Amino acid sequence: MVHVLSSRVLIRPTDPERSRVFYGERLGLAVHREFGTGPERGTVYFLGGGFLELSGRSDVPPSTAVRLWLQVEDLAAAHAELRAAGVEIVRPPVREPWGLIEMWIADPDGVPVVLVEIPAEHPLRYRPGI
Repeated sequence: MVHVLSSRVLIRPTDPERSRVFYGERLGLAVHREFGTGPERGTVYFLGGGFLELSGRSDVPPSTAVRLWLQVEDLAAAHAELRAAGVEIVRPPVREPWGLIEMWIADPDGVPVVLVEIPAEHPLRYRPGI
């Protein structure tokens, strides 16, 4: 059995600087570390319990079959902050039938990013009897 010690999502953007602006400045993700030099240098961002690494460059955008799922504390506040930062909102916050509140955006290469608020009464947060 594999014993995982850490994890990260790796994205090879078509324009690394544009993606660094999106994730670092517009989304405001904190930088964990950077490595290398020049436009293709690597940048690793904190993603709660994991990491997002932008490194290298690709001639084709990453597949939209992969999505980033980012839980936030207050989705209404995140919505307002991202709109003010010029981030295009693909779909505004909606309470889904499964009880989560979700908002959809996309990175500069079209990678879907789902921002999620878990309401206090949702089973992911509230477990009666525990």
